[in-house]
Amino acid sequence: MTELKKYEQISGFWASYKDALYNYILKLVKDPDTANELSHEVLMKVYGACCSGRPVRNVRSWLFQIAYNTCMDHFNKTGRTAKLKEDVAADEEDLVYREAAEFVKPLLQLLPKKYAEPLELSDIDGLKQQEVAERLGLSHTAAKTRIQRARKLLKDQITDCVHLEVDKDGQLTAFQVKGSCAALQAHCPKC
Repeated sequence: MTELKKYEQISGFWASYKDALYNYILKLVKDPDTANELSHEVLMKVYGACCSGRPVRNVRSWLFQIAYNTCMDHFNKTGRTAKLKEDVAADEEDLVYREAAEFVKPLLQLLPKKYAEPLELSDIDGLKQQEVAERLGLSHTAAKTRIQRARKLLKDQITDCVHLEVDKDGQLTAFQVKGSCAALQAHCPKC
């Protein structure tokens, strides 16, 4: 890919994520002017890195990692790093899980309705299994069985459609929709 095309591609990614990155930086630095300066610094780092030839699996995670590192550099210069790193790590973990959660409903749609519906009522809407059974006109045992089968089917769909990255403790750190999963690619074309 020519250098110009790489810059055009990264410009498209930047346009998609710049507001979210600015808000993320603002949440960390709590000053709009500093957040604006750091956003521009992140953009310059992104352009500098885009032609390095290193593959990027998950563009969104990569951009947020650059933003995080830029903020940490800023805080190191100003001496404000002690407790902040813990807070930011928790925020990043929450962000990855929230982002991944956006794909649960599209994956549920890939399951047969008789399994997807009880799982959604139970695990997303928070109903007890007995309530799911009553709502769907099933016995408690049948509802419980369908929910368990649906969880297995959903896990299989996740394995087929998403590349997951976890840390040494098994916590999700990043994910990327596989190109072979047309259903999720349609849900998120830039993933």
